[in-house]
Amino acid sequence: MKTYELLAVFKPNLDAEEVDKQISSLNDLISGFEGKVDSTDKMGRKKLAYDIQNFRDGFFVSMILALPADKVAEFKRQLRLNDNVLRTMFMEVSKKQLCK
Repeated sequence: MKTYELLAVFKPNLDAEEVDKQISSLNDLISGFEGKVDSTDKMGRKKLAYDIQNFRDGFFVSMILALPADKVAEFKRQLRLNDNVLRTMFMEVSKKQLCK
């Protein structure tokens, strides 16, 4: 399994409980794909550089996770299908970065 970092921007009209529900559904999705979540960092609500779907800000969440390589494409597809997610950035984390 490789290690990845996911940065997800959720819609700002969600309250704190709904964001927590979205994060737990992401955790369930990852475990459903035989992966595991190492850490989750809720960075809070931040202003966006430009409007996305007429929203000026969003709720940022960063996750470090491990997924099998053959499940990554389906995981990305599921992220795109989630209506509450404005944007995602999904990247592989090198072992050097993990050691810092």
